[in-house]
Amino acid sequence: MSSQELAGSEPAETTDAEPDADTSSAPDTPCPVVDSLEQIGSRWRLVVLHELLNGESRFNELKRETDANARTLSRVLDDLQETGFVDRRLEEESPVATYYSLTPKGESLAPVFEEIDEWAHEWLAECSG
Repeated sequence: MSSQELAGSEPAETTDAEPDADTSSAPDTPCPVVDSLEQIGSRWRLVVLHELLNGESRFNELKRETDANARTLSRVLDDLQETGFVDRRLEEESPVATYYSLTPKGESLAPVFEEIDEWAHEWLAECSG
């Protein structure tokens, strides 16, 4: 779905008399937000990404730390790997283990999680205390 379809309007016509648009201003539609949330916005994706901010983890460590069931965690890790947020490393020495870590794209979300945490402590009663 395009930005125009989301906004429900036709593109605005510009004339030579109008000043150039400021490209640093907020977009007219929420497309970047919607597109971002489609990639990272599920509950389990956010939980796994947040947990991996602490560093590389094995599958069972992630399962324990996130309380996700094995099927859900496996699906989420596959999705995050497919979208470029997570790397998977197979250690073939005995015992065989699979490790997951954030890619630079995944690590770039750290300030986003910090902002969400600050917002939650200010605005959500259950986080205050």
